[in-house]
Amino acid sequence: MMLDRLKEIILEKSFQYSDEPIFNLAHAGKSNFYFDCKTTMLDPEGAEIIARLIFDKIRDLDITAVGGLELGAVPISSIVILISQQEGKPIKGFVVRKAVKGHGKRAKIEGQIKPGEKVVVVDDVITTGTSSIRAIEAITNIGAEVEKVIVLVDREESNGRQNIQELCPNVESLMKRSEIMALYNKKKEEDRVAVG
Repeated sequence: MMLDRLKEIILEKSFQYSDEPIFNLAHAGKSNFYFDCKTTMLDPEGAEIIARLIFDKIRDLDITAVGGLELGAVPISSIVILISQQEGKPIKGFVVRKAVKGHGKRAKIEGQIKPGEKVVVVDDVITTGTSSIRAIEAITNIGAEVEKVIVLVDREESNGRQNIQELCPNVESLMKRSEIMALYNKKKEEDRVAVG
């Protein structure tokens, strides 16, 4: 199953755990665990699985585009739009800038999103939900609508999912931190038994 394989890749390439809270998070907190999903998103197998899983979830929605806040959403949306073209159901991509460029069009959103369009916001990890919220607000500000938010991993903390749901009720994650922790503990126990 693709999702099970993705969890294995996330565990192998993107997950770190410590008994002490040593990992600095974007919202200035510290944690015992850390997800660096970019290593999975930029892995050929990981990228394809992510793209296919997300495309399967959005292919029948009445949307025109998929994207989100730089940098976490960029690899995801890039591979999803490629798969959508290959599957004969092309979906555009977009990128929400964290800061407007000082030159060129000075656009907050890169891509061809117009008022009235419905889109899906993607991201790699939910912690507080801030990245997805910033993307939703940018989309809403141009008169478009966010139909759904999909993230790779929900850290299950800081009310991240609930914070996003205040702006977009339809929020889905491919996996949760608790599922990866369960897989981590299972592998740890298997390794202990194998050595012992």
